Amino acid sequence: MASVLSGHSVRVLSGMRPTGRLHLGHYHGVLKNWVRLQAEYDCFFFIADWHALTTHYENPHIIEESVWDMVIDWLAAGVDPNTATLFIQSRVPEHAELHVLLSMITPLSWLERVPTYKDQQAELKDKDLATYGFLGYPLLQSADVLAYRAGLVPVGEDQVPHLEVTREIARRFNHLYGREPGYEQRAEEAISKLGKKNGKRYRELRTAYLEQGDAEALATARALLDRQKNITIGDKERLFGFLEGGGKIILPEPQAKLTPSAKMPGLDGRKMSKSYDNTISLREEPAEVERKLKTMPTDPARVRRSDPGDPAKCPVWQFHEVYSDDKIREWARAGCRSAGIGCLECKQPVIDAVLAELKPIQERAAEFARDPVVVKNMITDGCRRARDAAEETLVEVRASMGLAYN
Repeated sequence: MASVLSGHSVRVLSGMRPTGRLHLGHYHGVLKNWVRLQAEYDCFFFIADWHALTTHYENPHIIEESVWDMVIDWLAAGVDPNTATLFIQSRVPEHAELHVLLSMITPLSWLERVPTYKDQQAELKDKDLATYGFLGYPLLQSADVLAYRAGLVPVGEDQVPHLEVTREIARRFNHLYGREPGYEQRAEEAISKLGKKNGKRYRELRTAYLEQGDAEALATARALLDRQKNITIGDKERLFGFLEGGGKIILPEPQAKLTPSAKMPGLDGRKMSKSYDNTISLREEPAEVERKLKTMPTDPARVRRSDPGDPAKCPVWQFHEVYSDDKIREWARAGCRSAGIGCLECKQPVIDAVLAELKPIQERAAEFARDPVVVKNMITDGCRRARDAAEETLVEVRASMGLAYN
Protein backbone atom coordinates (compact mmCIF):
# COMPACT_ATOMS: atom_id res chain seq x y z
CA MET A 1 0.00 0.00 0.00
CA ALA A 2 2.90 2.37 0.63
CA SER A 3 3.59 2.72 -3.03
CA VAL A 4 0.17 4.21 -3.70
CA LEU A 5 1.16 7.39 -1.94
CA SER A 6 4.83 7.35 -2.71
CA GLY A 7 4.94 10.62 -4.58
CA HIS A 8 3.90 9.09 -7.92
CA SER A 9 0.20 8.70 -7.20
CA VAL A 10 -0.55 11.80 -9.30
CA ARG A 11 0.85 10.09 -12.41
CA VAL A 12 -1.62 8.29 -14.67
CA LEU A 13 -0.65 5.88 -17.47
CA SER A 14 -3.01 4.65 -20.18
CA GLY A 15 -2.67 3.44 -23.76
CA MET A 16 -4.63 2.37 -26.81
CA ARG A 17 -3.80 -0.05 -29.59
CA PRO A 18 -3.68 1.59 -33.04
CA THR A 19 -6.50 -0.07 -34.94
CA GLY A 20 -7.54 2.78 -37.24
CA ARG A 21 -9.84 5.73 -36.88
CA LEU A 22 -11.72 5.86 -33.62
CA HIS A 23 -15.48 5.69 -33.16
CA LEU A 24 -18.07 6.93 -30.69
CA GLY A 25 -17.43 3.91 -28.46
CA HIS A 26 -13.81 5.01 -28.01
CA TYR A 27 -14.90 8.60 -27.43
CA HIS A 28 -17.41 7.81 -24.69
CA GLY A 29 -15.46 4.89 -23.23
CA VAL A 30 -11.92 6.32 -23.14
CA LEU A 31 -11.26 9.75 -24.61
CA LYS A 32 -13.77 11.77 -22.57
CA ASN A 33 -12.26 10.19 -19.47
CA TRP A 34 -8.72 11.06 -20.60
CA VAL A 35 -9.73 14.69 -21.12
CA ARG A 36 -11.02 14.78 -17.52
CA LEU A 37 -7.94 13.04 -16.12
CA GLN A 38 -5.41 15.30 -17.84
CA ALA A 39 -6.80 18.26 -15.89
CA GLU A 40 -6.23 16.50 -12.55
CA TYR A 41 -3.13 14.31 -12.95
CA ASP A 42 0.26 14.04 -14.64
CA CYS A 43 -0.96 11.93 -17.54
CA PHE A 44 1.01 9.74 -19.94
CA PHE A 45 -1.07 8.47 -22.88
CA PHE A 46 0.57 6.18 -25.40
CA ILE A 47 -0.02 4.43 -28.70
CA ALA A 48 0.50 0.75 -27.92
CA ASP A 49 1.97 -0.33 -31.27
CA TRP A 50 3.98 -3.22 -29.80
CA HIS A 51 0.81 -4.52 -28.19
CA ALA A 52 -0.93 -4.37 -31.56
CA LEU A 53 1.77 -6.65 -32.97
CA THR A 54 0.84 -9.39 -30.50
CA THR A 55 -2.30 -10.10 -32.55
CA HIS A 56 -1.54 -8.37 -35.87
CA TYR A 57 2.07 -9.39 -36.46
CA GLU A 58 1.17 -10.76 -39.91
CA ASN A 59 -0.37 -7.46 -41.05
CA PRO A 60 1.85 -4.70 -39.67
CA HIS A 61 0.71 -2.23 -42.35
CA ILE A 62 -2.59 -1.93 -40.44
CA ILE A 63 -0.66 -0.59 -37.45
CA GLU A 64 1.43 1.84 -39.47
CA GLU A 65 -1.61 3.31 -41.21
CA SER A 66 -3.54 3.57 -37.97
CA VAL A 67 -1.09 5.39 -35.69
CA TRP A 68 -1.45 8.90 -37.09
CA ASP A 69 -5.19 8.57 -37.66
CA MET A 70 -5.57 7.67 -34.01
CA VAL A 71 -3.40 10.55 -32.80
CA ILE A 72 -5.48 13.02 -34.81
CA ASP A 73 -8.64 11.61 -33.26
CA TRP A 74 -7.13 11.99 -29.77
CA LEU A 75 -6.26 15.62 -30.43
CA ALA A 76 -9.64 16.34 -32.01
CA ALA A 77 -11.40 14.87 -28.97
CA GLY A 78 -9.57 17.29 -26.67
CA VAL A 79 -6.53 15.36 -25.46
CA ASP A 80 -3.95 18.12 -25.02
CA PRO A 81 -0.23 17.46 -25.71
CA ASN A 82 0.65 20.56 -23.68
CA THR A 83 -1.05 19.09 -20.61
CA ALA A 84 -0.51 15.34 -21.06
CA THR A 85 2.47 13.44 -22.49
CA LEU A 86 1.49 11.67 -25.72
CA PHE A 87 3.92 9.15 -27.18
CA ILE A 88 4.41 6.00 -29.23
CA GLN A 89 5.37 2.92 -27.24
CA SER A 90 8.02 1.67 -29.69
CA ARG A 91 9.75 5.06 -29.65
CA VAL A 92 10.55 4.55 -25.95
CA PRO A 93 12.90 1.53 -25.88
CA GLU A 94 12.96 1.63 -22.07
CA HIS A 95 9.62 -0.23 -22.21
CA ALA A 96 11.35 -3.13 -23.98
CA GLU A 97 14.34 -3.08 -21.65
CA LEU A 98 12.17 -3.17 -18.54
CA HIS A 99 10.06 -5.92 -20.11
CA VAL A 100 13.19 -8.05 -20.59
CA LEU A 101 14.45 -7.40 -17.06
CA LEU A 102 11.07 -8.19 -15.50
CA SER A 103 10.85 -11.40 -17.55
CA MET A 104 13.85 -12.69 -15.60
CA ILE A 105 11.86 -12.73 -12.36
CA THR A 106 8.28 -13.38 -13.51
CA PRO A 107 7.00 -16.96 -13.03
CA LEU A 108 5.50 -18.42 -16.20
CA SER A 109 2.39 -19.50 -14.28
CA TRP A 110 1.55 -15.86 -13.52
CA LEU A 111 1.20 -15.14 -17.24
CA GLU A 112 -0.69 -18.33 -18.04
CA ARG A 113 -3.35 -17.61 -15.43
CA VAL A 114 -4.27 -14.13 -16.77
CA PRO A 115 -8.00 -14.61 -17.53
CA THR A 116 -7.93 -13.16 -21.03
CA TYR A 117 -5.03 -15.36 -22.22
CA LYS A 118 -7.09 -18.45 -23.00
CA ASP A 119 -10.25 -16.44 -23.71
CA GLN A 120 -8.59 -14.44 -26.48
CA GLN A 121 -6.90 -17.52 -27.92
CA ALA A 122 -10.34 -19.09 -28.28
CA GLU A 123 -11.92 -15.88 -29.60
CA LEU A 124 -9.16 -15.30 -32.17
CA LYS A 125 -8.74 -18.93 -33.15
CA ASP A 126 -8.18 -17.94 -36.79
CA LYS A 127 -4.84 -16.41 -35.74
CA ASP A 128 -1.74 -18.29 -34.59
CA LEU A 129 -1.33 -16.89 -31.09
CA ALA A 130 0.99 -19.58 -29.75
CA THR A 131 3.74 -16.96 -29.51
CA TYR A 132 5.79 -15.63 -26.62
CA GLY A 133 4.64 -12.12 -27.53
CA PHE A 134 1.02 -13.05 -26.92
CA LEU A 135 1.78 -14.94 -23.72
CA GLY A 136 4.00 -12.12 -22.50
CA TYR A 137 1.81 -9.15 -23.34
CA PRO A 138 0.60 -8.78 -19.70
CA LEU A 139 4.27 -8.45 -18.73
CA LEU A 140 4.80 -5.79 -21.40
CA GLN A 141 1.73 -4.03 -20.00
CA SER A 142 3.37 -4.18 -16.58
CA ALA A 143 6.56 -2.66 -17.99
CA ASP A 144 4.49 0.13 -19.59
CA VAL A 145 3.06 1.07 -16.20
CA LEU A 146 6.10 0.47 -14.00
CA ALA A 147 8.49 2.37 -16.28
CA TYR A 148 6.70 5.57 -15.23
CA ARG A 149 6.02 4.53 -11.63
CA ALA A 150 2.40 5.35 -12.40
CA GLY A 151 0.26 5.55 -9.29
CA LEU A 152 -3.07 5.20 -11.11
CA VAL A 153 -4.12 3.22 -14.16
CA PRO A 154 -7.59 3.80 -15.63
CA VAL A 155 -9.17 0.38 -16.24
CA GLY A 156 -12.55 -1.22 -16.58
CA GLU A 157 -13.49 -3.91 -14.07
CA ASP A 158 -12.59 -6.65 -16.55
CA GLN A 159 -9.00 -5.33 -16.71
CA VAL A 160 -8.35 -5.31 -12.97
CA PRO A 161 -6.74 -8.82 -13.06
CA HIS A 162 -4.14 -7.47 -15.53
CA LEU A 163 -3.26 -4.72 -13.11
CA GLU A 164 -3.04 -7.19 -10.23
CA VAL A 165 -0.33 -9.05 -12.16
CA THR A 166 1.55 -5.74 -12.42
CA ARG A 167 1.23 -5.21 -8.68
CA GLU A 168 2.52 -8.73 -7.97
CA ILE A 169 5.49 -8.20 -10.28
CA ALA A 170 6.34 -4.89 -8.58
CA ARG A 171 6.04 -6.55 -5.18
CA ARG A 172 8.33 -9.40 -6.23
CA PHE A 173 10.87 -7.02 -7.72
CA ASN A 174 10.97 -4.88 -4.59
CA HIS A 175 11.31 -7.98 -2.42
CA LEU A 176 14.24 -9.26 -4.48
CA TYR A 177 16.10 -6.01 -5.06
CA GLY A 178 14.87 -3.49 -2.50
CA ARG A 179 17.51 -4.41 0.07
CA GLU A 180 20.34 -2.44 -1.48
CA PRO A 181 23.79 -2.52 0.20
CA GLY A 182 23.88 -0.11 3.13
CA TYR A 183 20.11 0.33 2.93
CA GLU A 184 19.55 1.38 6.55
CA GLN A 185 22.45 3.82 6.47
CA ARG A 186 21.09 5.35 3.26
CA ALA A 187 17.64 5.62 4.84
CA GLU A 188 19.12 7.42 7.86
CA GLU A 189 20.93 9.82 5.54
CA ALA A 190 17.66 10.45 3.71
CA ILE A 191 15.91 11.22 7.01
CA SER A 192 18.52 13.85 7.79
CA LYS A 193 17.67 15.57 4.49
CA LEU A 194 14.09 16.08 5.67
CA GLY A 195 15.26 18.71 8.12
CA LYS A 196 15.33 18.54 11.91
CA LYS A 197 11.60 19.01 12.53
CA ASN A 198 10.34 16.73 9.74
CA GLY A 199 13.02 14.14 10.46
CA LYS A 200 11.96 13.93 14.09
CA ARG A 201 8.30 13.69 13.11
CA TYR A 202 9.05 10.93 10.58
CA ARG A 203 10.87 8.87 13.26
CA GLU A 204 8.00 9.27 15.73
CA LEU A 205 5.41 8.19 13.19
CA ARG A 206 7.53 5.26 11.99
CA THR A 207 7.93 4.04 15.58
CA ALA A 208 4.19 4.40 16.24
CA TYR A 209 3.42 2.28 13.20
CA LEU A 210 6.10 -0.39 13.66
CA GLU A 211 5.63 -0.80 17.41
CA GLN A 212 1.90 -0.21 17.80
CA GLY A 213 0.52 -0.86 14.30
CA ASP A 214 -0.91 2.66 14.23
CA ALA A 215 -2.42 2.93 10.71
CA GLU A 216 -3.14 6.63 11.18
CA ALA A 217 0.53 7.26 11.93
CA LEU A 218 1.45 5.42 8.73
CA ALA A 219 -0.94 7.57 6.66
CA THR A 220 0.37 10.76 8.28
CA ALA A 221 3.97 9.76 7.57
CA ARG A 222 3.17 9.03 3.93
CA ALA A 223 1.52 12.43 3.60
CA LEU A 224 4.58 14.05 5.18
CA LEU A 225 6.85 12.39 2.60
CA ASP A 226 4.56 13.34 -0.29
CA ARG A 227 4.99 17.00 0.63
CA GLN A 228 8.79 16.89 0.57
CA LYS A 229 10.35 18.78 -2.34
CA ASN A 230 13.98 18.75 -1.24
CA ILE A 231 14.75 15.03 -1.52
CA THR A 232 15.26 12.86 -4.59
CA ILE A 233 12.75 10.32 -5.88
CA GLY A 234 15.16 7.56 -4.84
CA ASP A 235 15.37 8.86 -1.26
CA LYS A 236 11.62 9.24 -1.10
CA GLU A 237 11.06 5.64 -2.20
CA ARG A 238 13.75 4.52 0.24
CA LEU A 239 11.92 6.25 3.11
CA PHE A 240 8.56 4.78 2.10
CA GLY A 241 10.05 1.30 2.35
CA PHE A 242 11.87 2.10 5.61
CA LEU A 243 8.63 3.43 7.06
CA GLU A 244 7.08 -0.04 6.96
CA GLY A 245 10.20 -1.90 7.98
CA GLY A 246 10.86 -3.23 4.50
CA GLY A 247 13.34 -2.38 1.79
CA LYS A 248 13.40 0.40 -0.73
CA ILE A 249 10.37 0.57 -3.01
CA ILE A 250 11.95 0.72 -6.44
CA LEU A 251 8.79 0.00 -8.44
CA PRO A 252 5.67 1.34 -6.69
CA GLU A 253 2.53 -0.77 -6.96
CA PRO A 254 -0.04 1.02 -9.17
CA GLN A 255 -3.68 1.27 -8.20
CA ALA A 256 -6.69 0.80 -10.48
CA LYS A 257 -8.72 3.88 -11.24
CA LEU A 258 -11.99 2.33 -12.32
CA THR A 259 -13.43 4.07 -15.35
CA PRO A 260 -17.18 4.59 -15.72
CA SER A 261 -18.56 1.77 -17.85
CA ALA A 262 -19.05 2.89 -21.42
CA LYS A 263 -22.73 3.27 -22.27
CA MET A 264 -22.20 3.77 -25.99
CA PRO A 265 -24.03 1.02 -27.88
CA GLY A 266 -23.45 -0.02 -31.46
CA LEU A 267 -25.95 0.50 -34.25
CA ASP A 268 -27.34 -3.01 -33.66
CA GLY A 269 -27.62 -2.74 -29.86
CA ARG A 270 -24.45 -4.72 -29.16
CA LYS A 271 -21.22 -3.10 -27.95
CA MET A 272 -19.89 -0.68 -30.56
CA SER A 273 -17.00 -2.52 -32.23
CA LYS A 274 -15.37 -2.65 -35.65
CA SER A 275 -15.56 -6.43 -35.53
CA TYR A 276 -19.38 -6.13 -35.41
CA ASP A 277 -19.44 -3.50 -38.18
CA ASN A 278 -21.81 -1.40 -36.07
CA THR A 279 -19.78 1.78 -35.53
CA ILE A 280 -19.97 5.49 -36.23
CA SER A 281 -16.46 6.84 -36.57
CA LEU A 282 -15.53 10.24 -35.19
CA ARG A 283 -14.80 11.48 -38.71
CA GLU A 284 -17.76 9.86 -40.46
CA GLU A 285 -19.35 12.13 -43.09
CA PRO A 286 -22.54 13.75 -41.67
CA ALA A 287 -24.64 12.30 -44.50
CA GLU A 288 -23.32 8.80 -43.71
CA VAL A 289 -23.96 9.28 -39.98
CA GLU A 290 -27.54 10.24 -40.79
CA ARG A 291 -27.95 7.28 -43.15
CA LYS A 292 -26.62 4.81 -40.58
CA LEU A 293 -28.88 6.10 -37.82
CA LYS A 294 -31.96 6.23 -40.06
CA THR A 295 -31.46 2.59 -41.07
CA MET A 296 -30.84 1.33 -37.54
CA PRO A 297 -32.96 -1.69 -36.57
CA THR A 298 -35.81 -0.99 -34.18
CA ASP A 299 -38.18 -3.10 -32.07
CA PRO A 300 -39.09 -6.00 -34.40
CA ALA A 301 -42.65 -5.90 -33.03
CA ARG A 302 -43.23 -2.59 -34.86
CA VAL A 303 -43.90 -4.07 -38.29
CA ARG A 304 -46.36 -1.28 -39.19
CA ARG A 305 -46.37 2.37 -38.19
CA SER A 306 -49.50 1.75 -36.10
CA ASP A 307 -47.92 -1.11 -34.08
CA PRO A 308 -46.89 -0.15 -30.51
CA GLY A 309 -43.33 -0.97 -29.49
CA ASP A 310 -41.16 -1.57 -26.43
CA PRO A 311 -38.18 0.82 -26.01
CA ALA A 312 -36.31 -1.85 -24.01
CA LYS A 313 -36.16 -3.98 -27.18
CA CYS A 314 -35.03 -1.18 -29.47
CA PRO A 315 -31.35 -0.27 -30.12
CA VAL A 316 -32.41 3.34 -30.79
CA TRP A 317 -33.54 3.66 -27.17
CA GLN A 318 -29.98 2.97 -26.02
CA PHE A 319 -28.86 5.98 -28.07
CA HIS A 320 -31.57 8.07 -26.40
CA GLU A 321 -30.12 7.04 -23.02
CA VAL A 322 -26.75 8.51 -24.08
CA TYR A 323 -27.84 11.58 -26.02
CA SER A 324 -31.32 12.68 -24.94
CA ASP A 325 -32.52 14.60 -21.90
CA ASP A 326 -35.36 13.42 -19.68
CA LYS A 327 -38.00 15.32 -21.65
CA ILE A 328 -37.04 13.81 -25.01
CA ARG A 329 -36.67 10.35 -23.49
CA GLU A 330 -40.16 10.52 -22.03
CA TRP A 331 -41.51 11.69 -25.42
CA ALA A 332 -39.77 8.79 -27.18
CA ARG A 333 -40.87 6.21 -24.58
CA ALA A 334 -44.51 7.27 -24.61
CA GLY A 335 -44.63 7.67 -28.38
CA CYS A 336 -43.11 4.23 -28.98
CA ARG A 337 -45.43 2.41 -26.59
CA SER A 338 -48.55 4.11 -27.94
CA ALA A 339 -47.46 4.11 -31.59
CA GLY A 340 -47.94 7.87 -31.38
CA ILE A 341 -44.67 8.43 -33.24
CA GLY A 342 -42.95 6.47 -35.97
CA CYS A 343 -39.43 5.06 -35.75
CA LEU A 344 -37.93 7.73 -38.05
CA GLU A 345 -39.49 10.44 -35.86
CA CYS A 346 -38.01 8.76 -32.81
CA LYS A 347 -34.55 8.68 -34.40
CA GLN A 348 -34.40 12.36 -35.39
CA PRO A 349 -33.40 13.81 -31.97
CA VAL A 350 -30.61 11.19 -31.79
CA ILE A 351 -29.41 12.10 -35.28
CA ASP A 352 -29.34 15.80 -34.35
CA ALA A 353 -27.48 15.15 -31.09
CA VAL A 354 -24.84 12.86 -32.63
CA LEU A 355 -24.15 15.32 -35.46
CA ALA A 356 -23.87 18.19 -32.94
CA GLU A 357 -21.39 16.21 -30.86
CA LEU A 358 -19.27 15.23 -33.87
CA LYS A 359 -19.18 18.65 -35.56
CA PRO A 360 -16.48 20.33 -33.38
CA ILE A 361 -14.46 17.09 -33.24
CA GLN A 362 -14.48 16.85 -37.03
CA GLU A 363 -13.55 20.51 -37.46
CA ARG A 364 -10.51 20.08 -35.20
CA ALA A 365 -9.57 16.79 -36.89
CA ALA A 366 -9.60 18.50 -40.29
CA GLU A 367 -7.23 21.19 -38.99
CA PHE A 368 -4.75 18.62 -37.64
CA ALA A 369 -5.01 16.46 -40.78
CA ARG A 370 -4.03 19.48 -42.90
CA ASP A 371 -0.78 19.87 -40.96
CA PRO A 372 0.67 16.39 -40.26
CA VAL A 373 4.12 17.83 -39.50
CA VAL A 374 2.73 19.65 -36.45
CA VAL A 375 1.08 16.42 -35.25
CA LYS A 376 4.31 14.44 -35.67
CA ASN A 377 6.29 17.13 -33.85
CA MET A 378 3.87 16.93 -30.92
CA ILE A 379 4.43 13.18 -30.69
CA THR A 380 8.22 13.54 -31.08
CA ASP A 381 8.22 15.96 -28.15
CA GLY A 382 6.04 13.59 -26.12
CA CYS A 383 8.36 10.65 -26.88
CA ARG A 384 11.32 12.65 -25.61
CA ARG A 385 9.52 13.52 -22.36
CA ALA A 386 8.41 9.91 -21.93
CA ARG A 387 11.97 8.63 -22.44
CA ASP A 388 13.30 11.05 -19.83
CA ALA A 389 10.71 9.85 -17.29
CA ALA A 390 11.23 6.16 -18.06
CA GLU A 391 15.02 6.48 -17.94
CA GLU A 392 14.81 7.76 -14.35
CA THR A 393 13.19 4.45 -13.42
CA LEU A 394 15.58 2.31 -15.49
CA VAL A 395 18.63 3.91 -13.85
CA GLU A 396 17.42 2.61 -10.49
CA VAL A 397 16.27 -0.75 -11.87
CA ARG A 398 19.65 -1.42 -13.52
CA ALA A 399 21.53 -0.42 -10.39
CA SER A 400 19.36 -2.61 -8.15
CA MET A 401 19.94 -5.62 -10.46
CA GLY A 402 23.70 -5.10 -10.56
CA LEU A 403 23.78 -3.79 -14.12
CA ALA A 404 25.03 -0.26 -13.55
CA TYR A 405 28.76 -1.10 -14.00
CA ASN A 406 29.94 2.21 -12.62
